Amino acid sequence: MAKVLVCDKIAPSAVEGIKALGHEVTVKTGMDQDELIATVPEYEAMIVRSATKVRKPVIDVAKNMKVIIRGGVGIDNIDHEYAREKGIQVRNTPSASSPSVAEMAIAHMFSVYRFVARSTWRMRNGEQFKVIKKESQGRELAGKTLGIIGIGRIGKELAKRAIGLGMNVIAYDAFIEDSGIKEVTMVSLDELLQKSDIISVHTPKTERPIIGSDEISRMKDGAVIINTARGGVIDEDALLDALNSGKLWGAGIDVYVGEPEPKPELVNHPLVSATPHLGASTAEAQERIGEEIIKILKEVFG
Repeated sequence: MAKVLVCDKIAPSAVEGIKALGHEVTVKTGMDQDELIATVPEYEAMIVRSATKVRKPVIDVAKNMKVIIRGGVGIDNIDHEYAREKGIQVRNTPSASSPSVAEMAIAHMFSVYRFVARSTWRMRNGEQFKVIKKESQGRELAGKTLGIIGIGRIGKELAKRAIGLGMNVIAYDAFIEDSGIKEVTMVSLDELLQKSDIISVHTPKTERPIIGSDEISRMKDGAVIINTARGGVIDEDALLDALNSGKLWGAGIDVYVGEPEPKPELVNHPLVSATPHLGASTAEAQERIGEEIIKILKEVFG
């Protein structure tokens, strides 16, 4: 069968499942570009998550490669168009992590609205209990309007959970006219910016930020931004300016420009709930990702 290179951590059950198909599996994580270039020529399949970057020099030496599988949603860490030009399939596992990412977005909403992360940090740093309590009057999610930018798989999962919490959900998507969820109202981007108490972005990485200073200026005073999509879909400098000026109540951020070294002023901001790209990092998501990887290998190699 095929020689499969696993470049980033996947569920052990996935590795065993691939072996059960008869493939030869090598798990080699943490490789830099030079080591990756030296390693890939002998392999026919390659599995990555977000850490490994598969750029043109890697693809150029992948003479036996049939498929590159991204265990996750976005494929911006792969020069996918170039790979396809070279006759290499590029596949991902778009459905597997959607519930986990949606739950992460909800977690950040609670964290920002109820000062969960900020209160934890302050208590651990020895601030007075009564002072923290006095300065941490939060808000309820119920009755608030959630604006979802990008109503694909993750956006739909988020909408279902938000509706269950009693939120009003509106959505904008440049490619989808009907979300398929009757409680979700599709609106223009401008209307979404003006009406939303919380905005959560669920789109692929774009050439320019979807939310920059102009978009923030059209948002409600005291609104909240959530980003569990990709670093760069929100202008981080504009976000910091809006937090510092009081325009925004807060932000929940899981993804950053410059990962794995995000801006210290962003992750350390008192109004930011910050996590290190944990959206898909649940045991359940990783099991589902493994199942999809095995299914793809079956399709490619029979």
